[in-house]
Amino acid sequence: MTKKWQKEQNYKLKKEYWAHTENRIAVRFEYEYQDLNGNWFRAYGNENWEFDANGLMQKRFASINDLAINEEDRKLK
Repeated sequence: MTKKWQKEQNYKLKKEYWAHTENRIAVRFEYEYQDLNGNWFRAYGNENWEFDANGLMQKRFASINDLAINEEDRKLK
C-alpha cells in the first residue's frame, strides 16, 4: 500500500456493502486520487471476497474502471 499511496496522493475511498452468502461478501467501491502530476482520477467497480474457515480472505476478485476527472467533479472530498 505504501507504493500505491506514493503514486496516488489524496486518496479517498468509499465502499458499500452489496450482498453476502455463507463465506462470501460483495461490495461496490469508488475511490479518488491525484497522481504525481496533479491530475485527478476516480476508480470504481465491484469486489467479491471469499473467506476460509478461519475468517481469512482466500480469494478476491475485482472489476475496476479508472476515469480521469476534473478537480471540480470530485465526489469524495
